Amino acid sequence: MRQRAAGFLLSHRRQLWRSTRADMRANYAGSLLGAAWIFLAPLLLLAIYGVVYLEIYGIKAPGMSSNRYVLYIFAGLVPYLATADSLTKGANSIATDRSLLTNTVFPIDLAPVKAVLLALPILLAGSAVIVIGAAGVGTLHWTAVLLPVVLVLHVLALTGLNWFLSLVTVVVRDVLYILTVVLVMLLVLSPIAYTPAMVPSGWGFVLAINPFAWFVLSYQRILVLGQAPSPLLWLGIVVAGIGFFIGGERFFTWAKRVAMDYV
Repeated sequence: MRQRAAGFLLSHRRQLWRSTRADMRANYAGSLLGAAWIFLAPLLLLAIYGVVYLEIYGIKAPGMSSNRYVLYIFAGLVPYLATADSLTKGANSIATDRSLLTNTVFPIDLAPVKAVLLALPILLAGSAVIVIGAAGVGTLHWTAVLLPVVLVLHVLALTGLNWFLSLVTVVVRDVLYILTVVLVMLLVLSPIAYTPAMVPSGWGFVLAINPFAWFVLSYQRILVLGQAPSPLLWLGIVVAGIGFFIGGERFFTWAKRVAMDYV
């Protein structure tokens, strides 16, 4: 009986952890600042956003101080950076590594998952900075305890998407170019630097049909605004997280034998 992709997460968890840890170390080998870039890269991008939106455009979010608005932007920017990093690496995780086909120690099913784990430090470190910042400006609320739930659902969604994208990319290499465009669109069409109240009434549907926007709004609400996600928002991220995971896992288990003929 063919083992399902999700089954390898348990049976080969030690191999997955060792491989991920080795790749994390390799990513920062030779860098003067090393793993500090996990914190520095989002902070530098946040500084650019802050200057552009606060100083140049002079945008003010209704009901927010400048400090809180900066945290609001950061709470949307961090999950975007983690998502972009995860999907970019995950989509290319199999097509560029033929050795996975004959590797009996590290199943091919785990390569897309490892891409998610490699992006996880960005999400964890960024979230920690937001929590510390919110505490510093006196806006940290009890809703921050909901962060692990949102994180788990986000990771499940990314894992499922990576299982799907990694195999499709093997057959259709154009996926990588399409993904680049999609990620830019997500950056613009998600409420990272603006609130839903700032969106013109005729464009509200963009947030309603954008699963990534649901996660962004959830992070912003629990970490910055001190609000629990609405029941509808909870339903959205639960369905997206579990739905993408199950759908991606089933697709990968079914299609990997066929896709390997193209590698």
